[in-house]
Amino acid sequence: MTTLKVTDRDGRSHTLEAYEGSSVMESLRDEDMGIEAICGGQCACATCHCLLDEAWFDKLTPPGEDETELLESLDHYEAGRSRLTCQIIVSSQHEDLELTIGPEE
Repeated sequence: MTTLKVTDRDGRSHTLEAYEGSSVMESLRDEDMGIEAICGGQCACATCHCLLDEAWFDKLTPPGEDETELLESLDHYEAGRSRLTCQIIVSSQHEDLELTIGPEE
């Protein structure tokens, strides 16, 4: 298990345990953190948008072209922070990953 530090849309902090090999989206959805995940993690809807703590952005695998294109279409896109949680696979290297649930579009 890997610990995630999550700030919800109301500004409350949460500490969640995530299974390695699962997506961050799955952990957030399972804990009712406001992630809709309409497309089920297919990188097609952006309802799992998050804002990473800036220190974490470059530590993760870079977003692919499809993810980047989808993120850039969002009103609340922030370069160097925005990611889709369905595209972040939990590993032990992500211990204490800090993120904020993205605003609803």
